[in-house]
Amino acid sequence: MRVLVTGGAGFIGANLLHEWSTLHPDDELVTVDALTYAARLDSIQPLIEAGRVRFLHQDITDPPRMLEAARGCDLIIHLAAESHVDRSIAEPAPFVRTNVVGTQVLLDAARSADVGWFHLVSTDEVFGSLPIDRPDLRFSEGSRYDPRSPYSASKAAADHLARAYHHTYGLRVTLSNCGNNYGPFQHPEKLIPRAITRLLSGAKVPVYGRGANVRDWIHVRDHCHALDLITHRGQAGRTYLVGAGNERTNLDVVQQILEILGLSRERIEFVPDRPGHDLRYALDTREIRDQLGWRPTIPFEQGLRETVDWYRAHPEWWTGATA
Repeated sequence: MRVLVTGGAGFIGANLLHEWSTLHPDDELVTVDALTYAARLDSIQPLIEAGRVRFLHQDITDPPRMLEAARGCDLIIHLAAESHVDRSIAEPAPFVRTNVVGTQVLLDAARSADVGWFHLVSTDEVFGSLPIDRPDLRFSEGSRYDPRSPYSASKAAADHLARAYHHTYGLRVTLSNCGNNYGPFQHPEKLIPRAITRLLSGAKVPVYGRGANVRDWIHVRDHCHALDLITHRGQAGRTYLVGAGNERTNLDVVQQILEILGLSRERIEFVPDRPGHDLRYALDTREIRDQLGWRPTIPFEQGLRETVDWYRAHPEWWTGATA
C-alpha cells in the first residue's frame, strides 16, 4: 500500500513510522508535518535517509497541498494535532485550526483523491472525566461525549466530522480513542518525559494539585500495533478504544520515575492545579480485544524503565526543549 501518515515527526507519528516500516517493508510511506515546536525531524531522519519514508514539510490546513499528498494513497492515518491541554487553555485558536479545520481539509482530500481508508487517531479526553471513587466505571465506544478543555473539544469536533463524512459521503472511516501514551520521542511538555528530563537536569518535577488525577497509560509501541490492526482488519464506521489498563495517579508515576533514578521525593514540587483538570480516564477495551485480537504486550513498569533509559541515553534529543 501507499500510506500517508500526518504528523509523522511528532511523538506517536514517529513511532508509528518506525513500527510500520518494520511490519510492512513493502509499503510506500509518506508523511506530512508542519514541524511545529513539538515535532522533531531527527526522530525519523534515519527512515528518510534510508528511503523508507518520503517527508513533506506541509501544513494540513492547506487544501491544495493535502490533495496532492493524498493522491494515489490507499490509506491515510491522521495523527497531526495540537495536543497539549495546558497550551489549549492559554491559546485555543491553534487547536481549532489544526484539529478541526485540518481534519476537514484532510477528509475532503481523501474524498477527492479516492483514498480507500481514512483512520483518525483521537483521545479518551473527548469523553470527559470519571470519578476517582468508582473504579468500576470506564469509557466505552458508546460513552457520551463531554469534552472539558479546548483541546478535547477540538478533538471531539474532529471525531464528529470523520463520522459525518463516513455517513454522508460513504468515505471508509475508522476512529480510535486512546489513553495516555508514553515512550521515546515524546516532547518533554508531557508528564512522563517532563519528569524524566527535569530530574536528569537536576530540577524538581512540578505536580498539579496533590497528584491524585488518574490516567490510563499505554506504551506508544502497543498503540502503534493497535493502529496496524485497526487499519487492516477494522470495520468501516467503527470506533475502537485503545488502552492498556495501567491506571496510575500522576503522583504514583512520578514516584516510580524517582525510584528508577534513585532519587528522593524531595524532588517533587506540588503546584496549583490547572483549570478544569479531569479527574480520571479509564477505557473498556473489550471491543478491540474481542474483534481484532489486540492485546498490549508491554507492562507499565518495564515500559517506564525503558523510557527512562531512552531519555538518559539521548540527551541531545531533548536538551533545550521547552517543558
